[in-house]
Amino acid sequence: EVQLVESGGGLVQAGGSLRLSCAASGFVFDDYAFCWFRQAPGKEREGLSCISVSDGREWYADSVKERFTITSDNAENTVFLQMNSLKPEDSAVYYCAAQSDPGVHVVTPAGPWPYWGQGTQVTVSS
Repeated sequence: EVQLVESGGGLVQAGGSLRLSCAASGFVFDDYAFCWFRQAPGKEREGLSCISVSDGREWYADSVKERFTITSDNAENTVFLQMNSLKPEDSAVYYCAAQSDPGVHVVTPAGPWPYWGQGTQVTVSS
C-alpha cells in the first residue's frame, strides 16, 4: 500500500524556518518524483517544489525560490522541504504528492499526482 506521511508543520514567527518531511512507503522510492503543494483557506492549491529522486532534478515556484529547498534521502525514503524566511502568507496546509517518475527534463506540479499525504499545517505569525 502506497503511503505518504507528512510531518514537521507547526507555528513559527515570520522570518523563521521549518523543515517538512514526507515519509514514503509502498513503492520503489528511487523510481518516483515528488512535489510539495500547499493550500490556504479560500485559495487554490499551489505547487511549490518538485524533485526527481533518481537524479535530483528540482523545480521551484517563483513564490518560494531562494527561500525553500527540496531534498530527498534515499536511505530514509523521505523527501524534505526546508523553508526559510517564512512569511505570514506562507501559512497553509502543506501536502506532498508522488508519481512514477515520467522521465521528463523537469518534473512540475502539473501532474498527474496519484498519491497524496494527509497534509501538515504551517502557520506563520506576524
